[in-house]
Amino acid sequence: MKSTDFYDLVSGRRRGIGPSVLRGLLALAEGPYRAAVWWRNRRYDRVESLVHRVEAPVVSVGNLTLGGSGKTPMVKWIARRLREEGVRVTLLSRGYGSTDGGPNDEALELEQALPDVPHLQNPDRVAAARVAIDELAAQALVLDDGFQHRRIGRDLDLVLLDATAPFGYGRVFPRGALRESVASLRRADLVCLTRSDLIDETELQAIRERVARVAPDAGWCESVVEPTRLVGVDESGGLIEQPLDSLAGKRVAAFCGVGNPGAFRRTLGALGAEVEPFTEFPDHHAYGRDDIERLTREASDAGAAAIVCTHKDLVKVGVENLGGIPLRAIEIELRFRAGEELVRERLAPITARALSRSEDWE
Repeated sequence: MKSTDFYDLVSGRRRGIGPSVLRGLLALAEGPYRAAVWWRNRRYDRVESLVHRVEAPVVSVGNLTLGGSGKTPMVKWIARRLREEGVRVTLLSRGYGSTDGGPNDEALELEQALPDVPHLQNPDRVAAARVAIDELAAQALVLDDGFQHRRIGRDLDLVLLDATAPFGYGRVFPRGALRESVASLRRADLVCLTRSDLIDETELQAIRERVARVAPDAGWCESVVEPTRLVGVDESGGLIEQPLDSLAGKRVAAFCGVGNPGAFRRTLGALGAEVEPFTEFPDHHAYGRDDIERLTREASDAGAAAIVCTHKDLVKVGVENLGGIPLRAIEIELRFRAGEELVRERLAPITARALSRSEDWE
């Protein structure tokens, strides 16, 4: 099932007898899943020895729901701020979607964006942290997608909410898109509403008020992700750069394998591109020969002037063009609309503690 199909189903946008029956079946599975998550969280809340503290400070960036909520842009922003202060940073992630033990798409994207920041992928984040500290002399660790990974202690817990569906349609997976109950936000030190430009002020205020009720001690910030340029790779692996306005008025074929394909399509529309066709793949999709041939054929049949994807997809496909049609990715960066100073303030003690560590970079 494609991401959009799942969200259309659990949100109630898909109507009729069939979808209603399917939602009922998913609701039956929701109870056991919710109970298992509750029991796991209860154990971590009560048994301190289950949480492993490491020598370097840890910043966790995570979310409450399934799918993309803008974690990668936030991870990049935090890592860059720490590096600007002279902190040696290592990123830690599970490595979901990697093949043959190699880096996954997010790791490849982050490697291009943060060439001086090592990235370790290991389902055992505690073991990865030990390697980062002992072998890479890391002074601070940034945990990607870490809110539910409670085994490693953290000094700052930042949780992202996607403004377009902040509370997972009110239900826990598989009936909804919540990974755990909204009450879990009580664990957060900071809550950031991403894509906050996609809803109106009335909706924004309703979300702010609900988070304030659930997590009154958590700091609050709001952000957007903004496209900055088009990028591609040439035959030698070098970077090709183009301005965003080169898409305006052009027919483009687009594809993506991300958690929130709708956000990518909206970005293309906002840039003035005529998108046809738009092909959606599962998150972390590994592109094979058949996929490439299909994308090339569809773009050619549509008379597309370019083929556009996300940066996360480009690093996996890694070619300059498909069938003679230029392949480009939209690069995005995070910008705060509110609360940036608060985030910097919460990072300050992380920076101070990190810089107090005496290990050399070597």
